Amino acid sequence: MYSETDLESAVSAGALSPAAAESLRAHVAAQRRTPAVDEEHFRLLTGFNDIFVAVALALLLAAVAQIGAAITPGMGGIGVAVAAWLLAEYFTRRRRMALPSILLLGAFVGGVVAAPIGALVAIEPDFSERVTAAVFAGVGLLGVAAAWAHWRRFMVPITVAAGALAVTGTAVALAFFAYPQLDDSALPLLLAAGLAIFALAMRWDISDRARTTRASDVAFWLHLAAAPLIAHPIFHLLGVFEGPVSPAIAVAVLALYLAFAFVALAVDRRALLVSSLAYVLFALYELFRSAGAVELGAAFTGLIIGSGLLTLSAFWQPMRRRVVGLLGSDMAMRLPPAVA
Repeated sequence: MYSETDLESAVSAGALSPAAAESLRAHVAAQRRTPAVDEEHFRLLTGFNDIFVAVALALLLAAVAQIGAAITPGMGGIGVAVAAWLLAEYFTRRRRMALPSILLLGAFVGGVVAAPIGALVAIEPDFSERVTAAVFAGVGLLGVAAAWAHWRRFMVPITVAAGALAVTGTAVALAFFAYPQLDDSALPLLLAAGLAIFALAMRWDISDRARTTRASDVAFWLHLAAAPLIAHPIFHLLGVFEGPVSPAIAVAVLALYLAFAFVALAVDRRALLVSSLAYVLFALYELFRSAGAVELGAAFTGLIIGSGLLTLSAFWQPMRRRVVGLLGSDMAMRLPPAVA
C-alpha cells in the first residue's frame, strides 16, 4: 500500500510524473467507487517487515533504557533518545518505514522528556505539587523542542501532532503551577487545547483540499490528537461514567454525537466519531437498561450504533454533499470537495 506521502515523494524524485500520479489516484478511486479525498489515507504499515522491525526496535530500545538507568538516573532516557535518532537516520530517512518511524519518533521525544525526570526524581522523589507542575512544564517544553527538531530532520507526519500534545501538556502543567487547586477544573483547558489543535488540523487540511500531499497526513494525526481532547471533557462534564446515566443525559449524549457526526461529515474526518464512541455506547446501553432491557441491552446498543455507523460509511458521500451544501459556498471552498 502506498500513501499520498509516497506518491508525493516519487513525484519530487522524478520517478513519477504529476500526471501519472494523478492518473493512479483516479484509477484507485474508480476501483473503490469513492473519491480519494474521502478515504482518509494514512500509512501505518508498508508490509509485515514493518512489524518485524518495530518489534526489534522495541527490544533494542528497552534494553538501552534499562542499561542506561543502571549506569545513572536519567541516562536511560538519553540513551534511548540518541539511539532513536541514529536509527531514524536509516529506517526513517532512508527506508521510510511507517510503523518504525512512528515508534522511533515516540522513543526520541519520550527519551528527551524522561531523562530530566529520571534525574530529578533520583535527587528528590517528593517534590511539592507546585514544583512537580513546574518540572512537568519544563519537560513539556523539552518535548516541544524535541518534536520540532525531529520534524525538521525527518518530517514524519505524526510529529506535528506529538508537538501539539507536548504544548498542551506544558500549558496544563503551567496552569496547575499557577493554580494547584484546579483538579477537574482543568477540563475546560483541555477542551480549549483540543479546539486549538482542531483548528491547526483544519489549517493543514485547507492547504491541501484534495489531500494529495504530506499536509493531509499531518492533518490526519492532528485530528486524531484533537478528538479525545474535545470529546472527553465535554462528556466528562455531562457526568458520563460517573454513575447512573439518566434518560436526559443519554439523550444529550446522543445529540452531541449527532453534532460530532455533522462536523465529521463537514470536514471529512472521522476521528471525532471514533473518540466519542465509547461514551455514546455507554449512554445508550444505560438507556436500554433503564427501560428494562437488562439482558439484551448490550446487543441492542451494538445493533443500533453498528448499523448507524455502517450506514454513515456507506452513504458518506451523499451525506457530505448535503452537509456541505448547508454551510454555504464560502465555507465549502475551504473544505475538501464534496464529489457529486
